[in-house]
Amino acid sequence: MERGRAELWLIDSGMQRCAWAGDDPAMIAYHDNEWGTPVHDDRVLFEFLILEGAQAGLSWSTILHRRDGYRRAYRDFGPVKVAKFGARDVARLLADDGIIRNRAKVAWSIANAKAFLAVQREFGSFDAYLWKYVDGKPLVHRLRPDESPPAKTELSDALSKDLRNRGFGFVGSTICYAFLQAVGVVDDHAANCFRAIAPRSRAKRAVSKR
Repeated sequence: MERGRAELWLIDSGMQRCAWAGDDPAMIAYHDNEWGTPVHDDRVLFEFLILEGAQAGLSWSTILHRRDGYRRAYRDFGPVKVAKFGARDVARLLADDGIIRNRAKVAWSIANAKAFLAVQREFGSFDAYLWKYVDGKPLVHRLRPDESPPAKTELSDALSKDLRNRGFGFVGSTICYAFLQAVGVVDDHAANCFRAIAPRSRAKRAVSKR
């Protein structure tokens, strides 16, 4: 996620949002429906892990506008399928203009799928592994309109270190914090954003272990 001041964007409807949503319909839809909403579906967690890694050095809007391309290229982000990608798949991905064609990011996405499966085997699900860091409860921060969210925290530092030890790549602390925000482990909506005032349901989504 592009880090900017946590001010609010006032659109024609009068709905107040975190400033980073801007006026891009795709970014607004992502802000309103996903960002900061707890995710407990392993397929979706894997999707965001890959997308956040792909974002490194780029804006989130760049990735978001390629999300459908990523879903096609990565077989709807099934970690078992991605873990089996071989040389032909790497060549296919590097030729696909619907995604970011970066050789290192492509290689690590496959390695991360294998590491993801290892975590599932150890903990029963990636969901169980991830949410243990916060005892199953989202960390809610209500930022002032003039306050910037952090780029990383002790939590993202700890997650990054452990993921690296488990063989994951493109999981630096800043990427991990963006991932934690994306999947609702951390809720950083500004205090007077409508999502903070009337948050979406925190009911668990169906868990998909594979």
